[in-house]
Amino acid sequence: MKETDGHAEDVTDDEVREGIRLLAECEGIFAETAGGVTVGVAKKLIAQGKIPADDSAVLCITGNGLKTIDAVQQHVGKPQEIRPSLREFETILGARQRTEAKA
Repeated sequence: MKETDGHAEDVTDDEVREGIRLLAECEGIFAETAGGVTVGVAKKLIAQGKIPADDSAVLCITGNGLKTIDAVQQHVGKPQEIRPSLREFETILGARQRTEAKA
């Protein structure tokens, strides 16, 4: 890292979960904990000015959040299982949106 003027950081469990949440909300990606670490560290390095905020950056996110569901389950609730059908997904999503609109 010294030769390339690289930087490193660490993140807390809460920051990992926040990174997973950001990926899900902003990109539609349900990442495993490693993806949350990647996003959390990138956020810290941007805040410290080590990654310029106005530059583009590529974050490599691999792994599926279903592999580590236990890391977020206590914070987001139990997943709802549905048949692998777009129609069922759209029905459930529509029902949730109507419920939220009433609230």
